[in-house]
Amino acid sequence: MSDKKLQVIPLGGLGEFGMNSMAIRYGDDIIVLDAGMMFPDAELLGVDIVTPDFSYLKDNKEKVRGLLLTHGHEDHIGGVPFLLADLNIPVYGTPFTLALVERRLEEHNMLAKAKLHEIQPGDRVKLGPFDIEFIHVTHSTASCVALAITTPLGVIIHTGDFKVDPTPLDGRPFDLHKFAEYGQRGVLLLMSDSTNVDRPGYSESERSVGPRLEDVMVRSERRVVVSCFSSSVHRLQMIFDMAQKSGRKVGLLGRSMLSVSEIAHQLGLLRIHDNLLLRPQDIQLADPSKVCVLVSGTQGEPMSALSRVAVDNHKSLKLEKGDTVVLSSRMIPGNEKPIMRMINHVARRGANLVFGSMTPPVHVSGHGYAEELRLILNLVRPKYFVPVHGEYWQLSRHAHLAKHLRDHGLEAAFIMETGESLEIDKNGARKGERIAVGRVCIDSGSIDEVVEDLVIRDRRHLSEDGFVIPIIAIDKSTGKPEGQPEIVSRGFLSEDNKEILAEAKKVVSRTLEMSSQEERGDWGVMQEKIRADLKRYLAKQTARRPLIMPVILEV
Repeated sequence: MSDKKLQVIPLGGLGEFGMNSMAIRYGDDIIVLDAGMMFPDAELLGVDIVTPDFSYLKDNKEKVRGLLLTHGHEDHIGGVPFLLADLNIPVYGTPFTLALVERRLEEHNMLAKAKLHEIQPGDRVKLGPFDIEFIHVTHSTASCVALAITTPLGVIIHTGDFKVDPTPLDGRPFDLHKFAEYGQRGVLLLMSDSTNVDRPGYSESERSVGPRLEDVMVRSERRVVVSCFSSSVHRLQMIFDMAQKSGRKVGLLGRSMLSVSEIAHQLGLLRIHDNLLLRPQDIQLADPSKVCVLVSGTQGEPMSALSRVAVDNHKSLKLEKGDTVVLSSRMIPGNEKPIMRMINHVARRGANLVFGSMTPPVHVSGHGYAEELRLILNLVRPKYFVPVHGEYWQLSRHAHLAKHLRDHGLEAAFIMETGESLEIDKNGARKGERIAVGRVCIDSGSIDEVVEDLVIRDRRHLSEDGFVIPIIAIDKSTGKPEGQPEIVSRGFLSEDNKEILAEAKKVVSRTLEMSSQEERGDWGVMQEKIRADLKRYLAKQTARRPLIMPVILEV
């Protein structure tokens, strides 16, 4: 064994959902596994996306050898443009994953400079002291891989997102043999997906969705509108096949649905029968009983295609009584309210709704259940184990699931959160120093539009207490105020509270009167004095603290 230590550094995705990114360091060499993003919660006002803070990688940019991508979901590739903006490192992924990355890089005019390298399951790549083998796994999107990383201290296996689907639609089963092979050789560290650790048994195969979708296609007398994640290529294939079988043409609505379908078709991952597709402008003209529409927007995003269809605001589709709308997806935690609001709008149109848990299902998870997670643990039998991808309680439960391996070589399971590090050397494994990590909030999806915490705090302040702008005119030559101050407020008090604002004017006037001529000549000093006195008065009268921004006009 070498005297150097191996460090595992989660930059995002542990103790939270989204922003999956992991750095692995050995001496002066670093590789990065995934670079994801997540959508903001309600508190991050005006923020479009959130990415990990890649400062650690920027500070060590000369040591970073490459970025390895497990699959093409946004929580694993959405941060790639923001990482490559500072580190133009080589990126490795399957053709489908890289095609989705290319689409993101094109949006930011970064594609020409990017160093993208296509790999296939079974390929090996050597980056510094790391020898990486890509292992085929099944998930809810196509072309997914796990990573087996051979280091000078031993093998690290990172599963990525996975489920063990025994009957995948593309006929390419999960490569359990390769996991078992590494388990026979000996694995130093296993990092495994924890998303569905609380669900007992085995997840249902993607094929189990077929009977229900076929039943809907056959029984519906009018249009069938299906919404699913556009990246679920196998689900799209199933819907195309069912539509063909039931004599329906298929229309595609939504930018992501059109884009991903085109990419998957070009790569041979999606087979589309001749004369099956229907142009968006022809959907309303076609016989409703012969139409199926695939729409993006399963999570109720305000400007998504399905949300606009639900409120009769889409130029290509108007829902009518008797149409059937199928939500072939799960509700991502936190999105329940907008999804239910959208469902209510659909119901008002008189459409039939198919969603939620039912038998047969219209959606199955792309993440393995507890017995599948146990299967991977049993095959790999690692020396050390780190659960990844999930909130703390899920990581904790996954670590508990591995306890039975204590008698089969497992020395320790580490429950880690973003920013903590794991150090492994010839003396064993232990938690190391904390790494400065965090999140970067971005407006409008632009590389340059980073939103500082202070800005978010101000937005939150404005949303809760509003703002007050005292406007004062001061004579330039005498330093005396001209007329009475004016008070402009928004989101603070209603029209029924005019007496408080009238008294606030007097407070500003008294502040001016009590100030010396020298103070009145220094606008910075006067703004602070007015802000302090007005803040004290308004807090006492209303128990609220609006944002106060004095404006002094020179006349």
